[in-house]
Amino acid sequence: MKKIYCKDGGLQEFLKTLDQRNGETDRKITQIVSEILENVKQNGDKALQEYTLKFDGKLPQYTEVPREVINDALTEADPDFVSALLNSMENITAFHQRQKSQSFIDPHSDGVILGQRVRGLKRVGLYVPGGTAAYPSSVLMNAVPAKIAGVEEIIMVTPPLKDGTANKDILVAAAIVGVDRVFLCGGAQAVAALAYGTDTIPKVDKIVGPGNIFVATAKKLLYGTVDIDMIAGPSEILVMADSTANPKFVAADLMSQAEHDKLASAILVTTDESLADKVIAEIERQSAELSRKEIIDASLEDYGAIIICESADEAVEIANALAPEHLEVLMENPLSYIGKLDNAGSVFLGQYASEPLGDYYAGPNHVLPTSGTAKFFSPLGVASFEKRSSFIYYTEDALRDAKDDIMLVANKEGLTAHANAIKVRFE
Repeated sequence: MKKIYCKDGGLQEFLKTLDQRNGETDRKITQIVSEILENVKQNGDKALQEYTLKFDGKLPQYTEVPREVINDALTEADPDFVSALLNSMENITAFHQRQKSQSFIDPHSDGVILGQRVRGLKRVGLYVPGGTAAYPSSVLMNAVPAKIAGVEEIIMVTPPLKDGTANKDILVAAAIVGVDRVFLCGGAQAVAALAYGTDTIPKVDKIVGPGNIFVATAKKLLYGTVDIDMIAGPSEILVMADSTANPKFVAADLMSQAEHDKLASAILVTTDESLADKVIAEIERQSAELSRKEIIDASLEDYGAIIICESADEAVEIANALAPEHLEVLMENPLSYIGKLDNAGSVFLGQYASEPLGDYYAGPNHVLPTSGTAKFFSPLGVASFEKRSSFIYYTEDALRDAKDDIMLVANKEGLTAHANAIKVRFE
């Protein structure tokens, strides 16, 4: 990993490199995905079958996974794996239950009644990668808050394996969390099917879940036709650490995100240069035993860095400027930083709050804003699956008291029909 000294002004050049990583989607990919979306919109299931044959090699045994197959996957699963998922789901549920919004009614003494009605979306689509990047944890993280929000139906799409079946770990998670229907379909075509609906796959109101660049591009292009969770970029972690940090822990946590993708970004911001050297040595030692060493090496070389700064305040300033997806604080008195760190998807405090704890178990959601968007986006949560409507009731006397103000503003805006709609009620 390269070392960057803030006092030498080398930080800006590195930030430009990160910006290039977060550049616009390749035009060729956008064109390909646009053609897929239009084909599915026009031809439905026929287009889905064509793309499945093209990209997966053959059609699966069935398009919709039978309920008995889902149940069998759960029955036949490793009991320890099932127990781990259940423990995780318990924590995720407990955390997200506290996020649930309340409807309210606000009656006034003059007879006016105002209020807000909150309810879950009717139907949500969950995209789940099914190949080498199959993440049952993401099934829990997406489906649990949807259930708590009151979503009526969760539709899952996942690519078939080479033998035409579904990834069993994914089915186990789907069974545990109560996904309603599962379809064997992947790629941008599956996202299009969820957005437009086909004879087989129902149209949904929102699409959530991770995927490759084609899936991410499809979601981006379909935003407005349906809602989406967020436009996700490569994974990233920033670790703030001082002389009290254990270099073994820092190195391990940096690599836990670097292994995701060669485009992933892992950054250490420290006030202690001796820690930086120890972390570099630990990365070399630990990575030799890791299965995704090649990806880790590429990620750290191209988009990793150790930023050496003068003070803890400067480290906070850098963290807020980068707005990372995951932010670890391995500093003395880590809890004292909660009110200072404004821009991060999720903040991990202390030596034993390792990032994978958030990925799998603690309870807060692991679907987080990336590429600096934590400055204005929030993690996936119950509110992501809720919709709100306000309601207004006015008596004749209450409207009479307000009519002059309403008509004055309407006429100022040149909307005379607005003013007239109030005026005619009192003629």
